[in-house]
Amino acid sequence: MSELPQDAPETQTYYERVGGHETFVRLVHAFYQGVASDPPLRALYPEEDLGNAQVRLRMFLEQYWGGPTTYSQQRGHPRLRMRHMPFAVTPAQRDRWLHHMYAAIDTLELSAMDDHQMRAYMSHAAHFMVNAADDDPPG
Repeated sequence: MSELPQDAPETQTYYERVGGHETFVRLVHAFYQGVASDPPLRALYPEEDLGNAQVRLRMFLEQYWGGPTTYSQQRGHPRLRMRHMPFAVTPAQRDRWLHHMYAAIDTLELSAMDDHQMRAYMSHAAHFMVNAADDDPPG
């Protein structure tokens, strides 16, 4: 087995490369500040306090990007679509969610490559969660 040269860079996960835990704390905090100020989007979050939602999203994103596996240890498989089925996630709600997530990403000052990668994932995930049409009646 050959060894890496001493000056070879260590392989880092995306999580490590963008700043680890503190970066994801900042991202999720900024995102939920936007959610709290957006009544139509806020309606998708049944808990009075957004704190638990913040913790769950942070843990999920940290795990997804190569950080601690706390999310799966505490909650099992993410099953994102199944967990969101009780809520009418419309294209308009998706767009509101993405607006606040992109604004939160803007606060991180990531490299162009890391910024693009995060936005691409968030866009893909948000589109995947849509489960209702904008004109579907509630409930």
